[in-house]
Formats: sequence, C-alpha cells, structure tokens
Amino acid sequence: MAPSRVSSSIVSVHTGQDGNNRHPAFGQTVPESAQFKVEMSSNTTIRLLTVAVMPPTMALISDPKIAFAYLRPACVLLIREATFNNVETLNAQLKEVDDATLQQLQEYILFPLRFVLKVPGPKKDKLVQAVVEAMNHVLGNTCIQSWQILRELFSELFLCLCSPDNPGKPADTSEELKLAVLGGLDALLHAAYGDIVFKFFESKMLPELGAGISLLLTLAEKEKSRHVQRSGRLLGMLWLHSYPELQWRLPGSLQEMSDKATESQLGPSRFGPRLLASSWKMLSFSQASKDWVKNTSEKLCTLLKKIISSTAAHQHWRVRLELLELAEHLLDTCSQSLGKCVGLLLEALVGAINDEEPIVKKRCEVALKKASKKNQMPVNMENSKCTNSSQTFTDILSENLHSLATSLPRLMRTSDDQNKMFVLNVFLGYLKLLGPLVSVVLNSAVHLERISKALMQVLELDVADVRIVEERGHGGSLETSSGSHHSKHIRRKHFLHFTDEKIFFVLTEICRTFGYYGNVFLLTDLFLDLYRQSSAYRKQAAMVLNEIIRGAAGIAVVANGQRSEGKANVVPLSQEDLKAAVMLVMEEYFSSDHWHLVTVNEETHRDRQDRLLLRPPILLSISNAHADPLQFGTFACASSPTSTVHQLNSNIWQLCIQLEGVACFAQALGDNFRPLLMTSLYPVLEKAGEETLLISQAALDSMWDISKACGYFSLKELINENSDYLLNDISLNLQRLSQHPQAPRVLAVMLNHSDCTLLPLVRDIIQDVLMALDLSYDHTASLFCSVLHALMKALVRWFPMTSNTTKDSMRFKQTSTDKEVFDVRQFLLDYRRQKELAEGIGIEEDDIDELEIPPQAVFEEDDDASGPDVKAELPTHLSITKDVMERCIHLLSDSNLCLRLKVLDVLELCVSVLSEKEDELLPMTHRCWPALVQRLTADDPLAVLRAFRVLCTLSRTCGDFLRRRVSKEILPKLSSSLVHQAPISTKAGPVYTHTLAYKLQLAVLEGLGSLCQSLDLAEADLDVVCEACLPYLSCKQPIRLQQACLSVFHHLIQVDPDSFWLTLNELYCPSSFIPPHPDLQPMRLSGMGRPRDEYSDNVLTLLREEFGQSGDE
Repeated sequence: MAPSRVSSSIVSVHTGQDGNNRHPAFGQTVPESAQFKVEMSSNTTIRLLTVAVMPPTMALISDPKIAFAYLRPACVLLIREATFNNVETLNAQLKEVDDATLQQLQEYILFPLRFVLKVPGPKKDKLVQAVVEAMNHVLGNTCIQSWQILRELFSELFLCLCSPDNPGKPADTSEELKLAVLGGLDALLHAAYGDIVFKFFESKMLPELGAGISLLLTLAEKEKSRHVQRSGRLLGMLWLHSYPELQWRLPGSLQEMSDKATESQLGPSRFGPRLLASSWKMLSFSQASKDWVKNTSEKLCTLLKKIISSTAAHQHWRVRLELLELAEHLLDTCSQSLGKCVGLLLEALVGAINDEEPIVKKRCEVALKKASKKNQMPVNMENSKCTNSSQTFTDILSENLHSLATSLPRLMRTSDDQNKMFVLNVFLGYLKLLGPLVSVVLNSAVHLERISKALMQVLELDVADVRIVEERGHGGSLETSSGSHHSKHIRRKHFLHFTDEKIFFVLTEICRTFGYYGNVFLLTDLFLDLYRQSSAYRKQAAMVLNEIIRGAAGIAVVANGQRSEGKANVVPLSQEDLKAAVMLVMEEYFSSDHWHLVTVNEETHRDRQDRLLLRPPILLSISNAHADPLQFGTFACASSPTSTVHQLNSNIWQLCIQLEGVACFAQALGDNFRPLLMTSLYPVLEKAGEETLLISQAALDSMWDISKACGYFSLKELINENSDYLLNDISLNLQRLSQHPQAPRVLAVMLNHSDCTLLPLVRDIIQDVLMALDLSYDHTASLFCSVLHALMKALVRWFPMTSNTTKDSMRFKQTSTDKEVFDVRQFLLDYRRQKELAEGIGIEEDDIDELEIPPQAVFEEDDDASGPDVKAELPTHLSITKDVMERCIHLLSDSNLCLRLKVLDVLELCVSVLSEKEDELLPMTHRCWPALVQRLTADDPLAVLRAFRVLCTLSRTCGDFLRRRVSKEILPKLSSSLVHQAPISTKAGPVYTHTLAYKLQLAVLEGLGSLCQSLDLAEADLDVVCEACLPYLSCKQPIRLQQACLSVFHHLIQVDPDSFWLTLNELYCPSSFIPPHPDLQPMRLSGMGRPRDEYSDNVLTLLREEFGQSGDE
C-alpha cells in the first residue's frame, strides 16, 4: 500500500474505523478466510496487508475462559524459562485464538513477552526477534486502549533498536531483528485507539518521541541494508505524517527530512527514487502555524532552493513527480504565507512542462492549468492585512521571467544539456502560466530587450564546418516525383551553446508561444530591427521570426496543457493582420542585400559569368551583348577571394533559414498565401537552382511546403498554375541579365518540375535564350547551357522514344533464327554461288535482273516529279531540339572544359530526342562529327569520357551511317589507347582504380562491345577490337576491367560467334574434339593441351556462358 493509502488508513484508525474491515473490538468481525498482519513488502514499504490463508482445520477459540486455560501454561513457562522454543510455542498458540478473545486477554498475553524484554543482561537476537514477532501478532489483531501500555510498549520497542552504550545510536543487531522491531512500531501506531494517541502531543512526551523519530531517521541514514533504510525512514515519516503537530514541535525534524531528501546526488545507490519520492510526499503534507512561517520563512526558502536545485532534474521520474506534487500542494494550500518561496515553487512546477515521462508531463499540465486560473488573483486575497497583498502571480512570474532571461546566456554556456533543458522548460512554463498576459509583460521595454537578446545569444549557430560550403549539388537539375509525397531533406543545425536537438525544439516552442500570446506587430518590428542591425543576429532573428509567425497562426502551440490549432484562448489575430506581418518579413527576406549572398569561396566559371553580367553601368541583354567586358566596373557583390569559410557558411545558413521562413508563412496563411505567390515563388525557384546543396534542398522543401499549404497536390501543379507570371518575370529579366542573372536558373527549375503542357508557353522564351546565346556566347554560354541541359532532360522525360531503331533487335532475332534452323545444304549452296560470283560466273544475268525497274516504281517517280517537294513541319519538341543541337555544334570546340562537358551532355540528350526522326538526325550528326572526333581523340580525358558516351548513343540510333567513320577515325585510336594502358593497369596497385586513366579504360571497355554490335563492324575491325581487349582477360587486371572486357566479348560473340569461338579456343582450349565420323580428320587447335595461365579463368567463363563448352579436360 502506498504511503498516501497508509495515511488514510491511519486516520480511520484514529477515529475508530478501518475502512471496510473494522476491528473486532469495535463490534465487527474479520472474515474467516483472512487475517491481518504487518509485513515488509518486496519494495520495502510498510503496509497493512490482508493475507489469505487456508481455512483452519478446527475452529478458533472464542471462549475467553477456554483461551485463558489454553494459553496460561505457555505464559507461565515463558516467564520461568525465556527461551526461543517457549516463545515459539506461545506464538503458535496465539494463532489459534480469535481476535475478540485476544482483545480481552491482551494485557495478560503481553506481560510475559514484555517481561522477557525487560530482563537485564544480554539476549540473543533470535530470542528478541521471536518475542517482537509474537507482540506484532497481538498488536496487529487488537487495539490498545490504555495510554500507559501504549507509552511503555513504545519505549520497550525503541530500546530494542538502541545501542546499550549509546542510546542515541542504533544497536548492532541483525537485519531481521531491526525489521521485526520496525514492524512492531508500525503495528503499535495502528493499534492506538481513540484519543489516547493525542497524549503524544504533550510536552512531557516530546523528548522521548523526538529521540525515537531521530533514531529512526539515523537508522535510515547509517544502516547498510536498503530494506532497513527505507523502512526506518518511512516509519519515521509515517509518525510525523500521522501527527503533523510534531513536525513543528520537534526541533530540526523538518530540516533533517529536507537534508535527507536533497541527497539525490547519491541516487539509487543509497536512498533510491522511492525513498526520495516519499520524502517529498512527507514535506507536501507539512503544515505550519502563522507564527512559525513568519519566523522561519527565510530558512524555508533556503531549504526549498536546495531541494529544487538538487532534484529538479533527477534521473528518476518518481522523484520529479513528487517534487511536482510538493510544489502544487504548497501553492494550493498555503501560497499566501510562503512569500518569496512562491517563485521557487513555480520554477519547480513549470520545469516539468516537457518532461520525458508522460505521467510527470501530464501531471504538470494539470497543475499549470490550475495555477493559471490564479494568474491575476492576488496571492494574499484571503489575508488582506498582509503587507504583500498587492503582489500577484503575474508580478512574480514576470520578475522570474526577467531574471531568467538575464541569466539564460550564462546558464546556456556553463550548464550541461540536462540543466539547460530544465532551465528552458522553466522559461516556457512561465510563458504558459502567464498566458494572454505575456503581451502585458512584453510591453515592458526592459523585459522585451532582455528576452530578445537572450534568444539571440542562445540561438547562435556554429558555422565552422567546412563541409557546408563544400557540398555541391545541381540545384537546377533536381528531379521530382510526379506524386504528392516528398521526403524532406534533413538539415540539422549545429549551435554553439548546446548539442541536444531537444533543446532547440524547446526554444522553437518558446518562440511560438511568444507569437501565440504576444503582440505580433511588436515582436516582428523588434526582431526585424535586430535582423537589420547586425549580421551576427540575422540568422537567430530569422529563426525567431519564423516561429513567431507560426505561433501567431496557432501552429504547433500547446496552451494550458491542450494543443491549439487556432487562437481560441486569446483574442484571435485576423488573417489580414497576419498577412500584413508576413509581407513585412518577406519583404526584408527578399531584399537584394539579404537574398543574393555569396555562398562559394573559389570563383567558378559560372560565378565569373554571373559577375560579368552583374557589372554596371552597361546593361547586358539579349539585344545588347557585344559590350566590351573590359569596360565594366567592379561590383561590390562579386565573390571575393578573401571570403572565409565562416562567412560563406553563415550566408548559406541564413538563406536556408529564410527559405524555411517562407514555408512557415505559407503554412500560417494557408490558401490566403496564394496571392503572395506572385512575389515569393520566383525567389524560391531562384534558390532551387543554386549549386550549393544545402540551399537547393532547402528551396525544394520550401516549394513542397508551399504547394501543400496552398492546396496544390504536387510541384508540377504549383508551377503550371502559376506559370503565367513566372514566365512573364523570366522574359522581362532575360532582357536585363545584368540585374537578374538568376533568370535562366528559374527557367531550368520550372522545366525540371513541370510537364509537356509547359512547352508551348516556354517556346518563345527558349528562342530568346538561343538568340542571346548566339549574340554573346562568350559571356552567357555557361549560364544558358544549364538551361538548355534542363530543357533537353525535360524533353526526354516528356517525349519518350516510341519507335526505337530495330536494327539491333532484328539482327539479334535473325542470328537466333539462324542458330535454330541452320541448314547445312543451303549454306553450301549459298557458299558455292558466292564463289562463282566472285570468279565472274553468271554475273551478266544477275546485273540485268538488278537493273530492271518495276513499272510501279516508274509511275511513282513520275508522280513525285509532278508535285512540289514540300517538307513537313516538325513537331515543337523536335524543332527546339534541332535548334539546340545547332548551338552545341559551335560550342563543342570552346576553350573552357566545363562548358565542353556540359555541351556534350546536352548533345547526348539531343540525339536521344531526334532519334525518332532519322532524316533530321543524320544531317545533324554529319555536321557535329568533326568536332566530336576532336573530343574523342585530342581532348582532356574527362571530355573523352563524355564524348565516348555520346558516340555510343549515336551508334544505337544511326549505326549504319557511322560505321565507316568509326572504323576509320575512332576505332584505331581507342584500340591503341587500350593496348597502351593494358600493361600499366596489370602492374598497378589498388590506388590505380582512383585515377582518371582507369576510369577512361573502364568507360571505353564498358561501351566498346555495344558500339561494335550496334555498328555491325566488319571482320577486320572486330579483329582490331579483339586484339586490344584480349590483355584485359588476364586475372592480373583490376576486377572491374576484367568484367568490362567480358562484356565486350559477349557483344562480339553476338556479331560473329564462329570467329570468336575459334579465337578463344586458340587462346585456351579445355576440351579435345572427337570427329563424328572416322573419315574426318581430328581437329587440332593451338590452345589444346596448353597449361592454365592468367587468361584461362575468363576464357572458360566465356566458353561456358556463350557456347556451353565444359571446362573439364
């Protein structure tokens, strides 16, 4: 039974009742199937248990005369011989007598037991324990009506615990004996009947009672046994709890309890959470007189400060729960007499507002709701004569809030994360207790300044991580799914003064609570001023502003223990006011000084293009593109080589926070944010095209949040529905590239996240981009190539190929058919005919047959000649692709490597789109071929890789057209390169796989097989490829090069299986071939009988997989 239930049981005993089981002496009987006894439970608390027993084999003795005669011999024998066996005999007989009879014979039965304890001289612990247990049985089933007997038993039992030499210290006895005596004292307290217990309050009893309780508390402190510790303390507090008058009449009792309770640093190793929790419960039931409070209020304040500071963040939730109950009880019952202690108790109360334990958190919410009702009531309403009658809870809370805000930066720098969490929870609790009165507190300039500066210092970010600025992405090429689901990117902020992410969540809730209860315009003006004042405060101010707007809209705010989705408990903020505040903040976010920030350290080619475009005074546009760049002045926003990593990271995080803010504003306004898309969507799309990975991800997440808040199901719908004014802005900004160099990136983002319905709208803009590229490709090529790359990727996605070239598939089918229905006779006839033709036999007849023209063909030619040759108009996407490919031809020879790489990527996509229109693709391929050959044979290895990938794409779409060109111009150099690198890669170590030469080898080998098969190369070309690739079948080559070489031979075998079967068996033949007929000569291959070497494993793999040839010799 918990202590609180014991207390209720004690009160009922004092009044002569004991719940449903009344004592037999009061006229009621205990059920026959149960009996009462005092027992130490497993959790070491003393409680009254009802223990079920088996029905007795015989009825209990109920006649006092018979019981007296039955017990008398054992009692007499015990007086004569005080032995353990005699005590056990008496104890066994006592259990055969019913409770009513025991009540009548109580004094007679207790006399021999008490006599044994009073006999002078040493006694064995076993004997004393048996005597005390017998007394426990009597006391547990009877009540004591005599004050004299009650007092004597109290002294006799305590003497069993005292040391003979020093009565103030516990005796050195067994643990079992101490537990039995403690159980006897508990039974004695329960057995006291009527008003006799109040005689303990008399002055003459105070020394004796005080010594006993002090002994119990000392026993709890010094005893090694945890059971005895807990039992002694609980029993001592039980006496004080049952008779609260003793707390104020016994000197030092409350102080001693407080000292023991605050020793929480010892934790479970000594007292444990249950014991500390019980200490709190004891203190929470303490009651003091007015005179005592007046004299000792300062001491009590000191005690409470010590208790709260040492246990408010205790590791066990029961201790925190009891501290919460203590604070709640004192505030409910005696707040008018606590004086300065009210602030401490409120601190303890609100500190559990975000407790990890649900039970503690729920209890805290209930207590806060109860305390908030008193918020505007005078603390001393019931006692108007008190000098502090004018003080209110609001005054106390505002003072505590001001004090905590002043010390918050210091606490966040010096405390550990657990204490930081508690301090912030206290701060949040004060705000929730104040409720709507937060706005009143914030009207104080002193409070407002302290709180704002505290938040600025606490939320300071750690921007020293170099990985932030190093992480690069392709913001303009971010793909998005067509569905409505999106997984947000995780961007964990790192702060200077704390590491636990839960602390940041509490800080954001504090800011939202300010926005929920405070004056939004006052707060936005304040933090916007801080935002403008210094770059050191800008990121923190933006974070606070974002959460204030969310809180003003009632998003993720818990008020008075209930989550609020709207401002139901305060004066609601109109949508117009909220929209006005949002527009005020967004205007500051989107200003040029705060939106176009330097985010890269080294000036890339793309940044140089942007810087050239940004140079005044000449306005570069698509119609004024020939200005001399040497005449341009310097521009202050250009990327400075002296920009530090700290500054760049700070700018990156500032942009990310501002993008998060736009998403917060959209969530706050919902559908009302749609009109603001005209001014907010374009800047967000700008940042989605950033190369800095963190910024582009933040912008993409913001776009998704905006689309959901405004009722769009996907980014595609968001962009398509707002494409009219987005494209209008892009078109205007393309005319003023010097002022708006980000316009092409916005177009690229739109293309990446839209569908083919956007194509008719952007056609004119694409033509403007191509015209600008023609007029000044020296300055705008890199900028516009990103747009062209996004455009071609979009076209490939929007218009997938429906009629792929079927040459490869048909060739493969024909090869498969030949294998299935191979006819030897027909093969020999065909061979004979080809041989005769080669010798000139029968060629005349064949030529005549071939020269005959069918009549139908003649008529068709006449029909064609009679009409004009009108070329059909190309579809829009093919026309745009052809125009883009025209520009790629000119840019393939640009001096900038990065630009050439991007152009090759665009060219590959153009080939994929034009593949469905061969008559357009072949002329364009012819035109770009010379520049492509240069990239393949005389360029940087990176360009060779990209160019080879383009060649492979071309071979799949126009293989016959390229066969001779590849055989003459490309294949010899590729083969020579492979032959040259083979010895190097054979001898290289593991580091070689990270080199560019290795990557080039791997790319060529991975694409060479499909290239040969697509082009259907002649036998001589296949022999060249075979000779170049054979060294890569060696097991000494890197494993990936071996695998790529195997793929080459898989493709070559598809083209000419017989030739490559012979080639592989000449290299290594694991089998001997027996002729099917004796007249045939045995086959002899050079690979037969050759021992295994470095090529054997891969050769066997090819023979087994392609020809089913066994590797068993």
